[in-house]
Amino acid sequence: MAIKGNEDYRKYLDPSVVSKLASLDIKTRFVVEGFMLGLHRSPYHGFSIEFSQHRPYIQGDSLKDIDWKIYGKTDRYFIKQYEEETNLRAHILLDVSGSMNFASGNNVSKLEYGKVLASVIAFMLIKQNDAAGLYLYGDKINKVLPPKASRIYLDEIMKALAATPGSGISDTANSVAGIADKIARRGMIIVISDFFEDPDKILESIRKLAITKSRVVVFQLIDPLERSFDFSRDAIFKDMETGAEMSTQPQQIAKAYREAFEEFLSKIKSGCLNSGIDYNLVKTSQPYDVPISTFLRNKV
Repeated sequence: MAIKGNEDYRKYLDPSVVSKLASLDIKTRFVVEGFMLGLHRSPYHGFSIEFSQHRPYIQGDSLKDIDWKIYGKTDRYFIKQYEEETNLRAHILLDVSGSMNFASGNNVSKLEYGKVLASVIAFMLIKQNDAAGLYLYGDKINKVLPPKASRIYLDEIMKALAATPGSGISDTANSVAGIADKIARRGMIIVISDFFEDPDKILESIRKLAITKSRVVVFQLIDPLERSFDFSRDAIFKDMETGAEMSTQPQQIAKAYREAFEEFLSKIKSGCLNSGIDYNLVKTSQPYDVPISTFLRNKV
């Protein structure tokens, strides 16, 4: 989809989607599971802790943290926010390879769906004063935006998403390994991809993320047609990453294809779950809020 104007990046944050998720909190999910133990904010804000940013004053905040200089300029109360106030650091990894461009019927492409998921998750994190970062990858790491907890930073994340088309092949194994090296602190790592690669290499790379002691969450995106393989006539299939074409009679291979595809999905799912990694299968025909709300409501 072409970017028509400077504000088009805001399309990834649909108010109707956000409103449906308003009652949910990402942090609550991890507090309940015990993951946040040890990540709670220090009671000694402002003492030998690096200043990070400002946020609006809310009732109950300590008056000592009000920035009176800003109040004098704006007649509004703002609190100095320090780095340790960011309890959760989330790293959102999005596959932007060519296969993510696929879309059937009235469905959006897997890439567009993934961009919305990434934007909404980043919004939810930053809204609760946690930090969100973005990593875009295909055959290499294309973009790195380290986690920050600024509302302005959310715009930077969505602008990066809007400016990045899907192209080339996917090399999740090497890309994820490179990203894992950049993650120095424990947090949450979210991987959004169709994982159309060797499942053994995929699982090996995702397990490397868990070595960082971060909580790893996988959203595997598929178009419904990729699973149903519902073709009624001969067709030419084109590899969206390499451009290679193949003429086929879908009716003759449909049964074998469906069995192989289900085996592929099952291998990714079981490999994740057996490694303590959250796995979520997402169809691009689903409303955007469904996979996020389902994930957050599970195990709570």
